This record gives sequence, structure tokens and C-alpha cells, in this order.
Amino acid sequence: MPFSIRLFRRFPVQCPVSYNAGPFPGQGIVWNRSCTGWPLSGGLPMRQGETLSLTLTLPNEQHILIPQAVVRWSRGQEFAVENLAIEPHTQARLQHYVKRLAREPAKIIG
Repeated sequence: MPFSIRLFRRFPVQCPVSYNAGPFPGQGIVWNRSCTGWPLSGGLPMRQGETLSLTLTLPNEQHILIPQAVVRWSRGQEFAVENLAIEPHTQARLQHYVKRLAREPAKIIG
């Protein structure tokens, strides 16, 4: 994989996520968050290039639906996704959440 500079800062979180790759459901934990994607560990292994939909549960119990994401890398039960299709209002909610993480990470994470 070629080297590239990450465009968005990542923030540590521990949020449950459910995801579907076609008819196959999986559950996992997101470990850090940015505006465009995140790495996670889950029960349903994924391969680089696969597409999936996700529902992220934020610490305040809000649910964020990502209708389409692509796996950018995968190692065993861990993989990272990049959001491909996301509603503008959902993207705004994610950006708001990430900005709050930048200001008050300890209050939001735990």
C-alpha cells in the first residue's frame, strides 16, 4: 500500500457498530474515529475492497447509519472502512461529534 498523508485527525472512541456485507451481519467495536472513516474489530471478517453498510452507536446512544462504505485494509478480525455514501445531515452530525471529541475527549469517551 503506498504511503499517503491522512487528511483528517483520528480520535479514540469505543463505540459498538453493526454492519452488513450483503446478507451477512456482523457486530464489532470502532476504536477511533475521523470524519471519513474508522478502523474496527468485528466478528465478521472483511476483505479489502468489500462494501458494507454500518450502523454506529455513539456514546450518547445516537445511531449513525452509513449506507455504503468500503474496506480499505483488513488484518484478521480488524479492518478499516471509508464512508462512500452518507446523507449530508448524517455527515454534519459526524463532523459535530468529531469536533466535540477534539475539544472534550475524556467527557465523550467515558
